[in-house]
Amino acid sequence: MSKSIDLVAGAGLRDKTRKSRLPARLDFLQSASGLFLALFMWAHMIFVSSILLGKDAMYTITKMFEGYYVFGKSYPGLVSCVVAVVFFVFIVHAGLALRKFPINYRQYKLFRGHMKMMQHEDTSLWFVQVYTGFAMFFLGSVHLYIMLTHPDKIGPYASADRVWSDLMWPLYILLLLAVEFHGGVGLYRLAVKWGWLEGKNPNETRKKLKKAKWGITIVLLTLGFLSLAAYIKIGIAHSDQVGERYTPAGVEQPHQ
Repeated sequence: MSKSIDLVAGAGLRDKTRKSRLPARLDFLQSASGLFLALFMWAHMIFVSSILLGKDAMYTITKMFEGYYVFGKSYPGLVSCVVAVVFFVFIVHAGLALRKFPINYRQYKLFRGHMKMMQHEDTSLWFVQVYTGFAMFFLGSVHLYIMLTHPDKIGPYASADRVWSDLMWPLYILLLLAVEFHGGVGLYRLAVKWGWLEGKNPNETRKKLKKAKWGITIVLLTLGFLSLAAYIKIGIAHSDQVGERYTPAGVEQPHQ
């Protein structure tokens, strides 16, 4: 009798809807892709800012990524391969992030109302991510497409010509602001979400993380604007010789 009761009590348990793990997995993928892109952008900023050390330094970095110092010949296609991977991760991350964006004006107004009422800094930071992420999807796609299709046009003169003579500097100013604010806020939110460096006092840790976030953002924005100014200066001086490639003194022009 008891056995039959147990069978009845357990009837249909397998048919019950289990809570899907998909949202958690998508959250993890969004976090992982965001972390990858943020770290890539930090490295990218270091490479781009090599122009501040002089044209020769930027030339060396460019040739390094083209494999010149390994193969003895430049292969710009290697740059395209790297950009293709970054572009793919960029699109995946954007698609995953769209899940949490307000999908209509009513949701937008509702969220804005809650944000004003709560006066919660972390909530406001999330809204900064929404704005900057939306801008990055368009601005970043343009830049990545150009790098993907014209990997041979990277260098002291080629990059400066693109910035100045091709009138890309307004886009790069907006992209720089969007990337650094989005990346800084994103890394802070990742640290809070996954409990990185939480310590014994989470509230105190958050305050320290926010200070570090703003410090890093200010440093990277300063470095970015100084680098952009250097490219603009070179581009203006080189505007009558657009298309010429830079080669350090005493170095034979590598075969492309």
